[in-house]
Amino acid sequence: MALESLQDLYLEQLRDLHSAEEQIIEALPKMIKKTNHPELRRAFETHLRQTEEQLRRLEQIGEQSGQDLGGHTCKGMKGLLEEGEELMKERADSDVLDAALISAAQRVEHYEMAGYGCARTYARLLGLEDDARVLQQTLDEEGETDHLLTELAERVINIEALTGDARTDRDVTPRTQRGADVSSRGKTSGRSRQQTTESDLDTTV
Repeated sequence: MALESLQDLYLEQLRDLHSAEEQIIEALPKMIKKTNHPELRRAFETHLRQTEEQLRRLEQIGEQSGQDLGGHTCKGMKGLLEEGEELMKERADSDVLDAALISAAQRVEHYEMAGYGCARTYARLLGLEDDARVLQQTLDEEGETDHLLTELAERVINIEALTGDARTDRDVTPRTQRGADVSSRGKTSGRSRQQTTESDLDTTV
């Protein structure tokens, strides 16, 4: 597709986002299956339903403008998800794998946030206020998911992965007891360097 105007660029961005959401819908069930911690599993399950709705919104935008958003492949998202699949193939402690899955999921969230921020800004410049409102709604949801994953990582997942470093093969302490032990030490202070929140990203373009 030739990019001769901002309108062309806007439609190209929508196609990229549409492909990205389709790929995420295919990938999330695999991540859910690999997830060990129940809170993280619920977060991924909720985001899967949310992503299905976000895809529907994009398709509605396309229909209203008479544009077919299908038939495109978002190579950036494809690469991120392939990296996530490689992680899931590794032989890993279950707690460490959960931490890795959050890392992979947040890379995906940040990619989406950048894309939706650009598309929303283009829509506003083109006077497509309804499109901009819908895109902002999805951008807000992606930010909320990113914050939730950061909170889970800092409060539980990363700590359990760290605790796992000190466990021996003979340590059969149940997860629930390990979680209680971790909680008794208090929450971590500050923000994990590994996790990045929405405020660190410039999605206004």
